[in-house]
Amino acid sequence: MQPSVESLVRLLESYRGRDKVIRTFCYGSQLVGGVLSQKAQADVSSHRLGKRLLLFSAQLSHCRTVLRLFDDLSMLAYSHSYGIGGGEEDAGVRLVSVLTNVADQLYYPCEHIAWAADAELIKVRSDKWWLLSTVLWGTSLLLGILRSLRVLLLLKKKLKRYERDGGGNSRSQLRRQMRRESLSILSSMADLGNAIHWMPPGFLWAGRFPNWLVGLMGTISSLIGLIQMNAGDSDGTDGP
Repeated sequence: MQPSVESLVRLLESYRGRDKVIRTFCYGSQLVGGVLSQKAQADVSSHRLGKRLLLFSAQLSHCRTVLRLFDDLSMLAYSHSYGIGGGEEDAGVRLVSVLTNVADQLYYPCEHIAWAADAELIKVRSDKWWLLSTVLWGTSLLLGILRSLRVLLLLKKKLKRYERDGGGNSRSQLRRQMRRESLSILSSMADLGNAIHWMPPGFLWAGRFPNWLVGLMGTISSLIGLIQMNAGDSDGTDGP
C-alpha cells in the first residue's frame, strides 16, 4: 500500500482525524455547490449538481453534530488536565486559555439541547440554543485569536533575545512555533467569519455570506487543521 494511502487510513482510523476529513469534505462541498448553484439557470445540469452538493454538505454537517454528542467527556478531561494553566509562563495566556476551555465546555451541552429539540426528543425551542452555541463557539474563537496573538508577541521577544545572544536551534524552533500560531490565527479568523454569519440578522455581516463564501472560509480552516494535525500541532476542538 502506498505511503499516502496508509497515512489517510491512519487519519481516518482516529476520531479527530475522521472528523477533520469530514469537515473538509463538508465545507468543500458547500464551496463547490455554492458556486455551481449560482450559475445561470440555463445551465441546468450544473445548477442541479450544485444543489446536490449543498444537500451532501448539510448531511455531513449533521453527521458531525451527532458525533459531537460524545465529546463532552474528552473536553472535560482536557480542561481538567489543563486546570488553571499552571504550566504556562504568562498570566495572560493562562487566563485566556482557561476562559477558552470554559466556553468550549459549555458549547457542547448547548448544541446537544438544540439537536435534541430539532429531533423532537425534547419539547423546547431549538433556535435560542443554536444561537447560544454559536455565541460560545465565536467566543472561543475570539479568545483563541487573542491567545495566539499574545503567544506570538512573547515568541518575538524570545526570538530577539536569542538573535542577540546566539542559539541557532532555539531560533528555528521559535520560528516554527510562530508559524503554527499564525496558522491558528488564520484558521480561527475564517471560522469566526462564519460564526458571525450565523448570528441573528443585523449583527455585523450576519446572514450575508453566500453558500460558496461560507464553504471557502470553512475549507480554509479545515485544511489548516489537517496541516496542523499532520504536524502534530492539533490540540483543540473543532466547532461546526
